[in-house]
Amino acid sequence: MQSVLSCARGDSLMEPQIRYVRSADGTRIAVHTMGQGRPLVILPAVWIVSMEASWKVPAQREGLERLAENRMVVRFDNRGQGLSERDVTDFSLEARVADVTAVVDSLDAEHVDLYALSNAAPAAISFAANNDRIHRMILSSASARGRAFRVSEQRRAIAQLIEVDWPLYVKTVVLQGFGWTETGRQVAESAIDSISPQTFAAAMQAVASYDASSLAPRVRCPTLVMHRKQQQETLALEAAQTLAATIPGARLVILESETPLVLVGEANAAIIEEFLDEESGREPRTALPSGTVIILFADIADSTGLTERIGDSAFRAKARDLDSVMRSAITECGGATIEGKLLGDGVLAVFTSAQQAIQAAQRCGEAGDGCGLPLHLGVHAGDVIREDDNVYGGAVNIAARIAAASAPGEILVSETVRSLAKTSSDVSFVDRGQPELKGISEALRVYAVHA
Repeated sequence: MQSVLSCARGDSLMEPQIRYVRSADGTRIAVHTMGQGRPLVILPAVWIVSMEASWKVPAQREGLERLAENRMVVRFDNRGQGLSERDVTDFSLEARVADVTAVVDSLDAEHVDLYALSNAAPAAISFAANNDRIHRMILSSASARGRAFRVSEQRRAIAQLIEVDWPLYVKTVVLQGFGWTETGRQVAESAIDSISPQTFAAAMQAVASYDASSLAPRVRCPTLVMHRKQQQETLALEAAQTLAATIPGARLVILESETPLVLVGEANAAIIEEFLDEESGREPRTALPSGTVIILFADIADSTGLTERIGDSAFRAKARDLDSVMRSAITECGGATIEGKLLGDGVLAVFTSAQQAIQAAQRCGEAGDGCGLPLHLGVHAGDVIREDDNVYGGAVNIAARIAAASAPGEILVSETVRSLAKTSSDVSFVDRGQPELKGISEALRVYAVHA
């Protein structure tokens, strides 16, 4: 039994085929694959929109196609929804995990990556904690507990429509999420018949009982937790922080993205790809440049003293969260972090624009101040030599020395950077003279950045 999804990609027509796998209880799960390579299995959120409906969002489709350029992207419809079997009553966490198991077992792959959206995270965590085939895992807008997700007052007010006028409820909710646009209208129309109101109510009631928090510490695969600032009303930042702190070695990235579609947008895609492609030997999409670049160096001020005051564990937790925020800010501002540099409590990044580097420095500084870990920040421009995941050269050393000369929370830039940015960046510069920079014999004038 097959169904066909069609879409235009460039000048060609894609017709990805739907195949079916059977879960442990016999439920038929519809699966759609595209691309080649190590599979990335996307666990859909328990919600209204099905595979077919989301495929009609051009930006979402483009994001999936981009991911499929370097891997196999595997999507499936939740039980009771879309092209999967509709006549089901078991929406327990155990049933969800069984569905994921059936999908993964059907793939001819030794290892797979997981990408769980929203309230699908408990199923992903449960599966990963008991399966050594998971290579990497991304948890987006996620918590290990279903009850962590909150229903807005606006959503509560229109919940009465579920029984009274299901089509109106679906259109209202979908348009709130996708925007009051023609695309949003098309998705809403497609979503009306993708799930029945009875199934939707039963599935959402079951989600509230999901709890994989006890299994999170058993996850051993590298994990990235992505959280949007704008979703505070439905999922608190504290939930994402708790999740990242519970899974050993997990990273937290806080996104500035306005859209709830995390697969949409250059910055979001770059974060996802960079994480999935680590240690793969594949050239990153944003390659480290050689030649003249803008160099940002950020380092936590008085890390030794902070460790003594708040304790090593607390400091490390704060520093890990700050590191994730800074890397996200750098990527979103068009920069690339230098993974090959071992900097202790610092981050080194390169940019092709002085304006972007200053914007990233400002965001890093705000993040450091906000979490009680003020940063030394320095920006310099100069020639570098690229080798693997490192950049080398005297300009890198100068950027580090300029950062060291800054006061905690202050951004210092070299004369070169000031000249490049003074007409394009919406900041002012205050002359800080020519401080003595350790190991740098040439006198350099530096400037403090003022917003």
